[in-house]
Amino acid sequence: MESCVFCEIVAGRAAASVVHGDDDVLAILDLHPATPGHVLVIPRTHVAGLAEAGDAVGGPIWRAARRVAAALRASGLRCEGVQLSLADGEAAGQEVFHLHLHVMPRFAGDGVVVAAEWRSPSRARLDQDAALIRAALPR
Repeated sequence: MESCVFCEIVAGRAAASVVHGDDDVLAILDLHPATPGHVLVIPRTHVAGLAEAGDAVGGPIWRAARRVAAALRASGLRCEGVQLSLADGEAAGQEVFHLHLHVMPRFAGDGVVVAAEWRSPSRARLDQDAALIRAALPR
């Protein structure tokens, strides 16, 4: 494995502004925040993406994100809402291949934009796609 910046942070060999840490996860401020207080929740165990992350990894990430979101709302930082974002794979925009969940305080006029060409497929197409996904779900 190549050097992983998040593994270096978890090991204490790289600097980070820590918000929360426990046996399973570390929550740190993003070096390039979308908004002030933008936090990354990372598992202490190296997993590149969702395919490698079982419930033992995902559960603690989710619990920490909920706690961080509540803290953001109570912190005094501007926070009218909270957005969670996780990019899984290069095509999804993942840049650091150590699973991480963004917890971003949001407020009116914050400049954060989620852009897409939103479509309106037919119910038949939605049902067809749902059937394909259901059939592929692990048992």
